[in-house]
Amino acid sequence: MADLRINFAGIKSMNPFWLASGPPTNSGYQVQRAFEAGWGGAVWKTLGDPIVNVTSRLSALHYNGQRVAGFNNIELITDRPLDVNLREIAETKKKFPNHVIIASLMVEPVREKWHEIVKKVEAAGVDGLELNFGCPHGMAERGMGSASGQVPELVEKQTGWAKEAAGTPVIVKLTPNITDITATAYAASRGGADAISLINTINSLMGIDLDTWHTIPSVAGKGTHGGYCGPAVKPIALSMVGECARQTDVNIPISGIGGIGTWRDAAEFMLMGATGLQVCTAAMHHGFRIVEDMIDGLNNYLDEKGLASVMDLVGRSVPNYMDWGDLDLNYRVVARINQDQCIHCNKCHIACEDGAHQCIERITDEHGKPALKVREEDCVGCNLCSIVCPVDGAIDMIEQSGERPMTWNERQALLNTL
Repeated sequence: MADLRINFAGIKSMNPFWLASGPPTNSGYQVQRAFEAGWGGAVWKTLGDPIVNVTSRLSALHYNGQRVAGFNNIELITDRPLDVNLREIAETKKKFPNHVIIASLMVEPVREKWHEIVKKVEAAGVDGLELNFGCPHGMAERGMGSASGQVPELVEKQTGWAKEAAGTPVIVKLTPNITDITATAYAASRGGADAISLINTINSLMGIDLDTWHTIPSVAGKGTHGGYCGPAVKPIALSMVGECARQTDVNIPISGIGGIGTWRDAAEFMLMGATGLQVCTAAMHHGFRIVEDMIDGLNNYLDEKGLASVMDLVGRSVPNYMDWGDLDLNYRVVARINQDQCIHCNKCHIACEDGAHQCIERITDEHGKPALKVREEDCVGCNLCSIVCPVDGAIDMIEQSGERPMTWNERQALLNTL
């Protein structure tokens, strides 16, 4: 069995699975139940001056029969008094000394405010701090959350203020609601951050009730934008983690967040550069016990790959992630239909005719039966046919021998010499 222990910016955890700051980490009762279920750590629901929440505050996107493909919330930071949270943090840490507790923090962009709250939460015994510069709603209108997180200068300055008072590692949580997340990642690094976590929720409106014309969720018939998360945001999060991981100017550990709900998701985030992982929506949907499957699955995967430690996964795919201009223009694949597995549903033909390059033909096979065949000389290898095909293995993408590798950047450099 592989070793699932991680060292994240000096914080040692029995496994990489932490609960992200949110409703599942709102109280000591919940965090203690999570630790009993097997979670290695928890980021306590964001602390600051308590606020008043609205109802309702959650909504979800259900797609093609799947519940909670995407999740939206207009919930804000803690609505419980700071002293109550601090007492429960201390009690939880005393009961579970080997589990990680990170305090998520959000205050006004004032140096003294950061010093004050950092000292208070560290006195409660937390293992680290996470500065919440990501919340896109409610708090942003007050000059906090993503209102700070979208401005690199504010990220750097406030990170520095927290570091001035901190004795534990400081993690900066980044907003995805920005053109280039590496700009704020670099700002956090310049400010002295020990690590970054990403992504926070994506600004969104879940939908409109077509009977009432109210936005969803509805608060007395009115609504607002909220934070989008869950399985649907995973590709966006994975890309942003990869962008930060490959920047030498950032060069600090990453806690991956965004649509993680299975061991496969966990492995992908770690391969793309995340040392630790945070989960929220999946725990809200399925409960704390999902971590058991995540631990077992990751262990089995590491054993199959012959890896002794989960840390051996971290960043292994980052060298394969690059700019479009560095991809080989001469690499070629074509689609090939396996006739013995094809069910003749014609979805590939329709997709190719209407959405791609019209290179799949309807033919009659040697037995006089209808069949489909790819005209390979016209196939551009776009993958659309294999994506829409309902039968695994019915369409393969076959590599073709071709010219020597040539990237766009190499091509342009060569042209400039002529």
